[in-house]
Amino acid sequence: MPAVVAPTLMCRSADPALDDLGAVGSFALTDERGQPFTDAALHGHVTIVSFLFTRCDTICPVTTMKMERLQEKTFDAGARIKLASFSVDPAYDTPARLTEYAQRYHADAARWRFVTGPPDGVRRLVEGPFMESMENTGVTPSGAPDISHRGYFLLVDANAHVRGTYDSGDIQRLDQLIHDARFLARTVR
Repeated sequence: MPAVVAPTLMCRSADPALDDLGAVGSFALTDERGQPFTDAALHGHVTIVSFLFTRCDTICPVTTMKMERLQEKTFDAGARIKLASFSVDPAYDTPARLTEYAQRYHADAARWRFVTGPPDGVRRLVEGPFMESMENTGVTPSGAPDISHRGYFLLVDANAHVRGTYDSGDIQRLDQLIHDARFLARTVR
């Protein structure tokens, strides 16, 4: 038995030291079903957060495909790790449009929510505790708005505190995101 346990313990990577980047705070928005989505939806489990808008034809489809992959890679964690994608174009992204978008990326409705709401409320959350931009800088050649936002994911713990930011373009950071999410899910209090 010690011959099996010792190598297993020696090969397990160290627990991550995650910073606390601040509480998300209270908010009241709407999900893709037209149902209320509040800060309570972030409590009791780990949440991986992304930012998108349905008319985006640059980074959003790529980051959403990566969220779909994160959903697959964390499937075994069930409800202990959830996902939430917040629209940075909430005036256009209605619940119906977000539902269609979610279906395109095979979102598991029990684990992955798509969030919109009044533009001022979304902006306060996204540009405040989520530390992301929503600045509309014009129009793209395709006619879609050019909304400035980075391709970063956030990791939110079970107490609705932001615990990390992860560049979606860096495969090592995405692997770290999965590792950190699993660590937080194991240590939920």
